[in-house]
Amino acid sequence: MVLKPNMAIAGKKSAKKSSVAEVAEKTLKVLKACVPGAVPGIAFLSGGQSDEDATAHLDAMNKFGGLPWKLTFSYGRALQHAPQKAWSGKSENVAAAQRVFSHRARMNGLAALGQWKADLEKKAA
Repeated sequence: MVLKPNMAIAGKKSAKKSSVAEVAEKTLKVLKACVPGAVPGIAFLSGGQSDEDATAHLDAMNKFGGLPWKLTFSYGRALQHAPQKAWSGKSENVAAAQRVFSHRARMNGLAALGQWKADLEKKAA
């Protein structure tokens, strides 16, 4: 079994944007209260967040350590949005989209290990 929830983020109409630490803390609080440790993995949906925010949130949760589950993405928007935008349906953009996809996969892979850093986003894919 793999649980596929959303993270606890502020609503779109909220005047206050939650910090990365707050999203991680609140999401983990809910999971610890509701999800048995026997669940092997939690694969988050990333909708409603930017690519980098979703990656930062996942990374922050994994940095807490000592969690009973593996935390990752279900690899929807957090992995696909940027490459689709780079590609824009044009064959001449395929290579650029592949580079962006590879970069997003690397960033999210690091976040799943709690090893992501914001400055890595700025490095070339």
